[in-house]
Amino acid sequence: MNTPLMDQTLALAAIFQAARLTQQLARDGRCEGAAFGTSVRSILKINAPGTEEIYGGVAGVVLGLRILRDKLTGKTEANDVEIARYVISLIHLANQLRQREPMQEEIRRGIETAESQMKFFEAGVESETVHPKLVEKLAELYTQTISTLSPRIIVNGEQGHLANLQVAAKVRAALLAGIRSAFLWRQLGGNRWQLLFSRRKITAEAERILKTLRGDTPD
Repeated sequence: MNTPLMDQTLALAAIFQAARLTQQLARDGRCEGAAFGTSVRSILKINAPGTEEIYGGVAGVVLGLRILRDKLTGKTEANDVEIARYVISLIHLANQLRQREPMQEEIRRGIETAESQMKFFEAGVESETVHPKLVEKLAELYTQTISTLSPRIIVNGEQGHLANLQVAAKVRAALLAGIRSAFLWRQLGGNRWQLLFSRRKITAEAERILKTLRGDTPD
């Protein structure tokens, strides 16, 4: 059985993963397919029995775990400030959502509708891990709900990529996944003070989880 710290760490890693995917899409017009697929599918798992199942196992958030570990241990890169800004914005908007039950219900209905249509949204061709139509549905849901909250998340990147409708839809789907994980993180007892005063515990837990995953190599 997972400990509360493990569940909180997985959800927190998923927020960082969504932030990184958003950055990749906005800057490069593409992102890590497996991580994107996990993040998008996590939105649909509103009735999962546990945190690990939401992400299809801990391997589903390996990207986020590595970023979380590095960020909290001071291993920063030029792009990390932007990722941190996205994470803070996602947590802030999730807190606003917690106070708006009608919007929560609207999002739940939208997710349930998308989930019921999953049989029509089979994996696409080539490197796609989720069907573009599913991404489009979730992006629309984000626009109709989260985008109406303020302050809105300002995504920086290459205008050519952001003007691409498919890329823009993926960005919104990634942000919705981040909101979903931030909401879950708070439900699991996570709060901003932990990021300040429990950094060592979170870092150690992220490192412990990573060590259980085959293929993780020391930096």
